[in-house]
Amino acid sequence: MAVSPEAVSVPVGAGRAAKSDLRKLGIIVAIALVLVAVGPWVLPTYMVNSLIRAFLYAAVALTVDILWGYTGILTFGQSAFFGIGAYAVGLIFTHVGYGPGYATLAFFAAVVGAMIVAAVVGWLAFYHGASPLYGSVVTLVLPIVVSQILYSGGNFTGSSSGLSGFESFDVSIEAWFWIAGVFLILLTALAWIFVRSDAGKVLVAIRENEQRCEYVGINVSRVKILLMIVCAAVAAVAGYLFAGVQMVVAPEYAGFVFGTELLIWVALGGRGSLIGPVLGTLVLDVSTSYLSGNLPFVWKLIIGIAFVVVIVALPRGLMPLITGAFRRLLGRGKEVRAESAPTLAAATEQPFAGLQGGGAQALAVSGVRKHFGSLVVLDGIDFSAQRGELLSLVGPNGAGKTTLMRCIADGGERSGGTVRVNDHDIGRLPPYACVAFGVGRKFQNANVFETLSVAEALRIARSRLVRPSLSQHSTTLELPEVALQVIRATGLDRDLQREVRQLSHGEKQALELAMVLALEPSVLLLDEPTAGLTKSERTLIGGILVDLAQRHRLCILLVEHDLDFVREISSRVIVMHQGKIVLDGTVDDVVNSELVRTIYAGGAAQAAA
Repeated sequence: MAVSPEAVSVPVGAGRAAKSDLRKLGIIVAIALVLVAVGPWVLPTYMVNSLIRAFLYAAVALTVDILWGYTGILTFGQSAFFGIGAYAVGLIFTHVGYGPGYATLAFFAAVVGAMIVAAVVGWLAFYHGASPLYGSVVTLVLPIVVSQILYSGGNFTGSSSGLSGFESFDVSIEAWFWIAGVFLILLTALAWIFVRSDAGKVLVAIRENEQRCEYVGINVSRVKILLMIVCAAVAAVAGYLFAGVQMVVAPEYAGFVFGTELLIWVALGGRGSLIGPVLGTLVLDVSTSYLSGNLPFVWKLIIGIAFVVVIVALPRGLMPLITGAFRRLLGRGKEVRAESAPTLAAATEQPFAGLQGGGAQALAVSGVRKHFGSLVVLDGIDFSAQRGELLSLVGPNGAGKTTLMRCIADGGERSGGTVRVNDHDIGRLPPYACVAFGVGRKFQNANVFETLSVAEALRIARSRLVRPSLSQHSTTLELPEVALQVIRATGLDRDLQREVRQLSHGEKQALELAMVLALEPSVLLLDEPTAGLTKSERTLIGGILVDLAQRHRLCILLVEHDLDFVREISSRVIVMHQGKIVLDGTVDDVVNSELVRTIYAGGAAQAAA
């Protein structure tokens, strides 16, 4: 996508901050590698063996943190993928034989098998419209099913006893320590780079507000499935290495208990922090190996009590508390955020395919119906709108205005009828697909990403048009002219690094409007955009909307209760009552209509009663 000349400028502070972060990462990785290199020579043999296992467990815990801490997917199923990787080694080395070729075959069987299972589970758990609870239930069932299959495998899987004593890699314990340690260090470094990248912020956006992600064109289901597949592959590699060094596999390694332990380690360490789950797993697993012999039942009780206390008192775990105190001690938190402010750039807008025909209707609604059982909310809605038209929907509460907005922006909402956007029938397509036809929807209440910064929220809104980087955090924010106009008019361009939750109500409304405009829509759906705004803010938003319709030729469909505001900006008004259109005409037609006065008077009387 081409950008204006101002796009080539990159803030010096942002570039310096990025290089500083990478330099810090390099130093930490180097120190960790040195510690792993000298570990086998200074630690007792029992500790070396315990740490090898803990390193591999921590790698799996890291994938749980990516899924749960960053994306909001509470998963119990990573133990199943670890078990698949371990059993690929155990089954092939026991029943087929050991050798370089068989080791390679086992590796591919572990990774590919885990990825196939993850794809099936992801398809079942994360289909469009599935609740997060449903996904958690599916992943909870997975390790139970896998362990039961292993139990019922008889001599082939070793049943409850598992498989042991098979020939494995001729590698010393010191070498295994280095392999497992380097694997964990490199995996953590790559995960750190990923979660700080633009693509990593998409995961946080999904965790914060999955609905808004759908309405900015992100296929959330696909992102979750792909993420689960990658995390399953990593867990399978950890299981492969575990079976190779331990030379024993058992159903417990793929079971529900181990999956729950992974969640506990991540929660105690600090979900959403990467380092916290890694350190939490290392400390807890090594401590358990030492204390479980002397305090087998009391130790589990201690861990359980600690888990409950942390969840209640510190829901983000211990690591955010520690790092927050460290940053306050150094007094560096605000400075880092300020010097990484991005540069704004104007992006060259690309017209939607539906607009290239010239004479196409922007929006055509025909016979749209919506009912909930016997309750009819919309009954045969018919109208069309052209480019450059600012069409207001008015009517008393319960008239069906917001429901109509949902039916236009989400193909699955209608009970009947058709909606065409730029001559494209949206059919039963989900919101992210409707966005591709040119639909942009702003909700009645500001629907944004509370923990992201203003710049990050706007960049998320551009992710459908500008593919997010998997390894870099952009220092330039490219926005179309209409979105730039909104953030500059409302002063948000001076607060790009402020967290969204710190914005006022009016600023959040303006941010959501800018996010929708960043999609480069041709049909703009606005549900009470001035609700809760001051008179000056309403005037500002009204002027922007008129400019969007007249100068940028957007088709704007506006739901509004403020009839004075509607009168000032609208080119046409549709009056709805009890799920039907009762009047479609000019502003003067509506203002002078006795029917409209009767409808509003009746609605007011009904509300008073």
